[in-house]
Amino acid sequence: TDFRDACCRVSQLLEEAVFKKKKFQSTLRPFTSGFKLEDYIIGKQIGKGSNAAVYEAAAQFARPQRSEDNASLQELKDNEEEVQAVRSAACCSLRNFPLAIKMLWNIGAGSSSEAILKSMSQELVPAGPLALKQDKEHITLDGHFGSLPKRVSAHPNVIRVHRAFTADVPLLPGAQEEYPDVLPPRLNPAGLGNNRTLFLVMKNYPCTLRQYLQVSTPSRWQGSLMVLQLLEGVDHLCRQGVAHRDLKSDNILLEFDSGGCPRLVITDFGCCLTQNDCSLQLPFNSMYVDKGGNVSLMAPEVMTAVPGPGVVIDYTKSDAWAVGAISYEIFGLHNPFYGAAGLQSTNYQEKQLPPLPARVPADVQLVISLLLRRNPKKRPSARVAANMLALSLWGRRALANQDSAGMRKLADWLLCQSAVVLLQGCSGPSGNRVEAELQRSFLSNLELEDLRAAVGFLLYGREKSHACIMFA
Repeated sequence: TDFRDACCRVSQLLEEAVFKKKKFQSTLRPFTSGFKLEDYIIGKQIGKGSNAAVYEAAAQFARPQRSEDNASLQELKDNEEEVQAVRSAACCSLRNFPLAIKMLWNIGAGSSSEAILKSMSQELVPAGPLALKQDKEHITLDGHFGSLPKRVSAHPNVIRVHRAFTADVPLLPGAQEEYPDVLPPRLNPAGLGNNRTLFLVMKNYPCTLRQYLQVSTPSRWQGSLMVLQLLEGVDHLCRQGVAHRDLKSDNILLEFDSGGCPRLVITDFGCCLTQNDCSLQLPFNSMYVDKGGNVSLMAPEVMTAVPGPGVVIDYTKSDAWAVGAISYEIFGLHNPFYGAAGLQSTNYQEKQLPPLPARVPADVQLVISLLLRRNPKKRPSARVAANMLALSLWGRRALANQDSAGMRKLADWLLCQSAVVLLQGCSGPSGNRVEAELQRSFLSNLELEDLRAAVGFLLYGREKSHACIMFA
């Protein structure tokens, strides 16, 4: 009872003192216009996927000065000094173009704003409360006016869409060469696209996680924080009834806090599943039901599902499974589920998973192995896995003995940790803002059963490891 009361008190403290009175805010300054394409200066293309192109941009009132430094991340492999130069060049570019505009391909959705918003509504899940003009907050759904699909609240590890609007498709740099087929006939006689489409305005980030990992290897501490950030982002989505369903290193953006720690941000919600009841249970009665994107990182329970009457796909732990696979990339290895010779989520055996580097902390290795369990019933949720990492990073001493006295010790540590986090404010230990955000998120989301499960998994893993050593 004392432990339950302590957990509730810590969660209440952090919820009231940090998240309600001082909610997470974007680092971008608020702006009141920006509902037209003409409100922006558009720079070079910074990304292109299967359904959109992304360009750097700036508001018209802040005309950019072009940077002469066009250094490529690909050219700077294996040279840490030059990686720092990339960061500097990126910062210079971001000062000139602090925004990014995503232009969606529109093939078959029609050219009316209502049809476009209805067809591409998943892209609006991370949209802020002022992203759409007020008259667009309701769209026609099958002859009736209805609200746009749910939108998640702000979180430091989830992208924020600041503006969303429809406009005529312009001829942007590289359009004729890189995506001519999706242009409208007025720009390309052979194009299949419609005249208008959806544009999303977001913060411009220096690079994707994939680009960063091509030129830099995070330390074991940073790697652990990066995995934890992904789990916190996934947990935030799950709590609000959203399954991303397309997690991969290309769909994760990256920037650095004042202490040089990478901050990861989940983006690209075009394949997501949203449900008002937050169950994330998708009826799978036909092969035509969309299971999501990114087949390589699709969880076993999704890949092996066979359509039929009464069949339901459970997505509550599918994104957490994908985080486990991406963790291999974070710690410098090839993703085991990529490539022709890679493992297949439909039939791999857990013993086939390659070992992680010895430098990866044992508790982190345990979390990754548990996330990649085939059976979702034996797999921890994103919240439980995040709690495991948080306890391992900051509460190792409190986990030393877990008898009745040990649980009181853990409760005392939680209360002390909440006081430390409140006193540190946003800066965190050694000025690490990312770490401070993670500590606040861990403490504010405390629930007794999730914490007990995390402690149980950690103790089980340590006992198993100790037994293996003794046996050897």
